[in-house]
Amino acid sequence: QVQLVESGGGLVHPGGSLRLSCAASGFTLDYHAIGWFRQAPGKEREGVSCINSSDGSTSYADSVKGRFTISRDNAKNTVYLQMNSLNTEDTAVYYCAADPDLYCSADVGINPADFGSWGQGTQVTVSS
Repeated sequence: QVQLVESGGGLVHPGGSLRLSCAASGFTLDYHAIGWFRQAPGKEREGVSCINSSDGSTSYADSVKGRFTISRDNAKNTVYLQMNSLNTEDTAVYYCAADPDLYCSADVGINPADFGSWGQGTQVTVSS
C-alpha cells in the first residue's frame, strides 16, 4: 500500500524555523519526483518546492526561494522541507506528493495535478 505521511508541523513565531518530513511506505521515494505543496484557508493549493529523482535537481516557488530547502534521505525513504525565516503568509496545511513519471520544474510550475500520490497534510501556523 502506497502511503505518504507528513510530520513536523506546528506553531512557530515569525522568523522561526520548522523542518517538515515526508516519509514513504509501500514504495521507494528515490524513484519518484517529490513535491511539497501548501493550502491556506480559502486559497488554492500551491506548489512550494520539488525534487527530482533522476538528477536530484530542486525547484522552488518564488515566495519561498532562499528560505526553504528541500532534500531527500534515500536511506530513510524520507524527503524534508527545511523552512526558515517563516512569516504569517506561510501559514497553511502542507502536503507532500509523489509521482514516478514526472520531472518537475518551477519554470513550468509545480502543479498539484502532476502528482499522483498524496499525504494527509500537516498544519503549519506562523503567529506571534
